[in-house]
Amino acid sequence: MAGNAAKAVAKAVGEYQYPWREMLMKYKDELAKGVWGYWELGAWKPLGVSARRRARLRKEVLLAGEDWPYDPERKEMRTKRKGHKCDRIAAEKRANTAELMKKMPQMLLDYKKRRWEKKMKEEDSKK
Repeated sequence: MAGNAAKAVAKAVGEYQYPWREMLMKYKDELAKGVWGYWELGAWKPLGVSARRRARLRKEVLLAGEDWPYDPERKEMRTKRKGHKCDRIAAEKRANTAELMKKMPQMLLDYKKRRWEKKMKEEDSKK
């Protein structure tokens, strides 16, 4: 007996659909005013629908595959870095030094060649 009642309750709960279309129609004007509330005649007015109900309605609409146009626009992400500037610069300098050390053999050869050419030019000018 109790088992049949539990099954009936479980079946009723499983078949229950949240009436999101009716709720969306009911609160459409209120949702369009903002997420948290709005200013009216210099006074802040909270929305007529609670945040919990608004969140549930949003979730049900999105689960149904519909579009939810009432979210506020996303702000651009912060680009300011955290931390100390000297730490960041030190890391950049170490990376730059590593790159330059890879080029060092060629740089030394170029330097020796320039010195040799300069020496040859001086010897030619003395003659």
